[in-house]
Amino acid sequence: MWVWLQGRVIKVLTALKLKGIPYESFEEDLSNKSPLLLQCNPVHKKIPVLIHGGKSICESMVILEYMEETWPQIPLMPDDPYERARARFWVKFVEDKGVAVWIMFHSSGEEQEKAVKDSLEMLKTIEEHALGKKRFFCGDKISLVDIAYGWIAQWLAVLEEVAGIKLMEPQKFPRLHTWIKNFKDEPIIKENLPGHDEMLVYFKPLGGRAPSR
Repeated sequence: MWVWLQGRVIKVLTALKLKGIPYESFEEDLSNKSPLLLQCNPVHKKIPVLIHGGKSICESMVILEYMEETWPQIPLMPDDPYERARARFWVKFVEDKGVAVWIMFHSSGEEQEKAVKDSLEMLKTIEEHALGKKRFFCGDKISLVDIAYGWIAQWLAVLEEVAGIKLMEPQKFPRLHTWIKNFKDEPIIKENLPGHDEMLVYFKPLGGRAPSR
């Protein structure tokens, strides 16, 4: 199982590297879940799981917030309380609305049409309200918001190709396209993003099953 292609795993690996936190990773066969995974995440039985000080933390965005509080030396959130609140708003926005893209990928007919409409509305909102003239969502450096939106930078194009539907037209979303270029040009991001062709091999056989962000 290519767990390293799952967006939620990449989020955590990216944050670990941006913060310079030493870590040891373990591959997990999701078709035959290990006793360690079942012990550390007995509720959802999913990856990723961060084990720190003998305690396990589950769910990618929860892990990222834990890391931000535990290792504040290299912050991935703004210092200003208002800007931090704004950052959390946009993280929650994509967590709530981004599901439409994945519904589009594994549906058909009217359900898919609605998912396409919802996906375009989400992208339009991000374009008009979340991205300003800054290089990244919160300024000139990558933040947890950028990491939360990272799947748009790499996974979305693959899902479009597999589903045969184009969402991200450059003329409609110029700010998003600029952000994607800036994001993917960052050295640590380049190191962590899986290749387009590898992702196609992973996603094409999924068919009606929803992949993981």
